[in-house]
Amino acid sequence: MAWELAQLEDLLKNKDDYVVTHEGDCLLIANSDGLDAWLAVSGEQIVVESVLFSAAQVKDKGALNHDILSTHMLFPLTTVGISTIDNEEYYVAFGALSSQSKAESIEIEIASLFQNVAAFLDAYEGHLHALSE
Repeated sequence: MAWELAQLEDLLKNKDDYVVTHEGDCLLIANSDGLDAWLAVSGEQIVVESVLFSAAQVKDKGALNHDILSTHMLFPLTTVGISTIDNEEYYVAFGALSSQSKAESIEIEIASLFQNVAAFLDAYEGHLHALSE
């Protein structure tokens, strides 16, 4: 059985630590720590993604990219990429799994993403300009 967005919404809205909102062709999932993730079903995949920070905030993109590529194996089930949102580049964390995955696998993917987003932000904060700069 391939998951549809409405079924995923039903699965996730029963989790105590998530607030789930249907937004167009995606689900917006907010956790109790204030992190947001977007979930979409795209063909044979379920993709879940969270924005980390704007590329404009990065002091030295080459150095950050090197650190990301050097440490990616430390963060299971989650990858960092660059996406363009409203004509601006952002570093994003994402995971993908089959649209035929078991409910437990989907829940693990989302929980891992949220855990890894917090770890990415801690690990890479030294590469960012201070908010007041």
